[in-house]
Amino acid sequence: MGSAAPITTVAARLTPGQDLLAELERLFADTGAGAGCVLACVGSLTKAVIRFANQPDSATLEGHFEIISLTGVLSPEGAHCHIAVSDGTGRTSGGHLMEGCRIYTTAEVVIGLLPGVRFARPFDPQTGYPELAVEIMQPDEE
Repeated sequence: MGSAAPITTVAARLTPGQDLLAELERLFADTGAGAGCVLACVGSLTKAVIRFANQPDSATLEGHFEIISLTGVLSPEGAHCHIAVSDGTGRTSGGHLMEGCRIYTTAEVVIGLLPGVRFARPFDPQTGYPELAVEIMQPDEE
């Protein structure tokens, strides 16, 4: 069982032109934590780079989009996040968040840090992707 310490948070406002995924990974890395998750994200994009379900390549959407939802897990080895965005007509698209999503006006992000846990992403030969491995840390390992 992991530590009984409460979850802590990091909150930030991302600004126009920043890369959403790169900034999430940077914010998390700056904490030195072993495991985290996206608790909230609201904002807008001018460019959304998304890998849709079961597709080998990502799609790039250009225009003005509201971030409807962003969820994911953060590890020292990288993030695994999914995003949903909506255009000016309400049409919504979603999938795997990729690098290249550019902030339009803002992205207000809250990250939860999980004490006593470390997320790793070893390669899984069954799926062909790096997949989540949860490691419970002993108090002297944190």
